[in-house]
Amino acid sequence: MSRSDEIYKPALESKRIPILTLDHKWHKLFTQTEPNKRLKRREEELNELIKKQGKANTEIKEIKKLKRKLMQGIMDNASEASSGKDARAIRKTDESKRLIGECNEKIAGYEDELIELPRQIDKVNKELMLMTMEICYERLKENEKEIDEITKWVTQIKEELKQKLIIKQEKELMNQELYSYMHDIFGADVIDLFDMKYKVEETENSRR
Repeated sequence: MSRSDEIYKPALESKRIPILTLDHKWHKLFTQTEPNKRLKRREEELNELIKKQGKANTEIKEIKKLKRKLMQGIMDNASEASSGKDARAIRKTDESKRLIGECNEKIAGYEDELIELPRQIDKVNKELMLMTMEICYERLKENEKEIDEITKWVTQIKEELKQKLIIKQEKELMNQELYSYMHDIFGADVIDLFDMKYKVEETENSRR
């Protein structure tokens, strides 16, 4: 028994859990996370028990229908068989009684199954729920870890971006001041010549 079973199983004893494999929302959980092999085995086991329960209910209905038909046959054949003179009627009645006995045995067997199956289904369903919670909470923990890492990265990038913007603004202001001083000292004609020279150099460098 895992630690999660030890902690949660007693608390779940009185809880009614819907049959998970019949709930489309349960299946949707695994579009978000991958089920493991143990969970798949439990899922298959639960589905088999549900099928077995469905089959038992169907078989009981069919056998009871056959039993009613046989009993009706005995009643219809009663006068001929009770006279003791119609051998065919007696054989038919005896065969019907034998088949009714078999029907009763089969119904009793299926009814015994139907007493036990709900308990088995509930047990496997709760085990499946515990596995599901374990897988989902593991994924939640992994996601939280990644969220924390991304949050730290974003915070760091924001700080670096802030510092880079300050440096950018300082450099732009410095360039403006340099250009203004150069303009005042050397005059517009000289500055225009050097502007042209630097523009040509920048163009050539960009082509390399």
